[in-house]
Amino acid sequence: MPSLIARALAERLGRPLDAAEIGMSTVRENAEDLRLDFARDTAGAVRNAVTFWSTVEHLGRRRFLSRAFAVGAYGAPVTRWLGVPVDSGAAHHGTQRVGREDLAELWQAAQEAQRRDSKYGGGNWRSCSVTRCLARRATPLLHGSYSDEIGRGLFSVTAELARVAGWSAVDTGHHDIAQRHFIQALRMAKAGGAVDIGCHVMANMALQTLLRGYPDEAVDMVQGAYDRSRGRAGHRVLGFAKLVEARAQAKAGEARAAAAALGASERCLEQAETDTEEPAWIRYFTHARLSADAVEVHRDLRNPGAAWRWNTQAAAMSPADFARSVGLRLTVLATTHLQEGNLDQGLVLGNRAIDTLGRVASARALDYVADVTAALAPWNRERAVADLLHRARTELTLASQDLEVVSRGGAATRPHS
Repeated sequence: MPSLIARALAERLGRPLDAAEIGMSTVRENAEDLRLDFARDTAGAVRNAVTFWSTVEHLGRRRFLSRAFAVGAYGAPVTRWLGVPVDSGAAHHGTQRVGREDLAELWQAAQEAQRRDSKYGGGNWRSCSVTRCLARRATPLLHGSYSDEIGRGLFSVTAELARVAGWSAVDTGHHDIAQRHFIQALRMAKAGGAVDIGCHVMANMALQTLLRGYPDEAVDMVQGAYDRSRGRAGHRVLGFAKLVEARAQAKAGEARAAAAALGASERCLEQAETDTEEPAWIRYFTHARLSADAVEVHRDLRNPGAAWRWNTQAAAMSPADFARSVGLRLTVLATTHLQEGNLDQGLVLGNRAIDTLGRVASARALDYVADVTAALAPWNRERAVADLLHRARTELTLASQDLEVVSRGGAATRPHS
């Protein structure tokens, strides 16, 4: 109990806090045991990562019961990566020989995991299997023998796998686990000398920080990632960082700064057309994706007209392949119509969102639907509003139940496609 109280206070204070600091007696928890530390040397980085992956794979997420998010936990990792984003060497002598075919297998697993996450949500057992890949497939390779070139490739792909695992944890509401995955991902990117992957991981960390209610801290993180990576990361990677900044600035109510960041993101995308060697893991960031996020930017700025104009530029996505993204976008559009007092259109889009999101296991989806239900408060006596609220409570409960089953280590039995 003292530890849980300390964690709750830490989240509010925005910095790590242990029970001793609040005058309560308990065994002090070591930050290394929690895998929130950012090792200075590569060997320590590998040791921390494989221990954490093994813990999650064998004990499951139930070991981490708080789901707490402490923005201060990102302080040391961010500072150390910004200071020195690249390790000096990656060669290692171990048991088995690691080759390019091993790296290709891991990259394929990362791409497949990202696709499954978009289609089924982070709580589906298919998406959760990436942690098993890290523990059972990547770990033995990290202990193997490899040259500097192969080693950098190995660290880079494990960084991407850990990032995907982190985002799946964000989607299920396990923000404590997500922070640990992201920290390991950032450290692996440093070991691999992959500044572009490090920048992308930092953008994901900033987006999580924003979703947890810390827009100012998110701006600081993603601006640092962008500035440190200019000239060393592709334009599409830099554009995504600027998009995250735009979302954070909008949430903070900074309309001018949000517009500037969104414009910079657009320019980066235009410049990306000339990039000859672009990594596959960032190709999801297109102008259609930027436009969809711009809708959310202007919803947060309470500018429905601008949101609708951006929505006309956002390409239609298949609910069968991108159920979560389509559903989230529908909730954002529903909220913009309710901001304008258009109840009928808000209800139409809200019901369509529930139809779509009822097929995915995502805590984030529930949060977005909650935004719609909050915006419906002025009409809570209307029968159609009551019907939508009832649908949200009952139909989305099925998805949340699947989410809990998978989080405890089981597999949901209800089909998702």
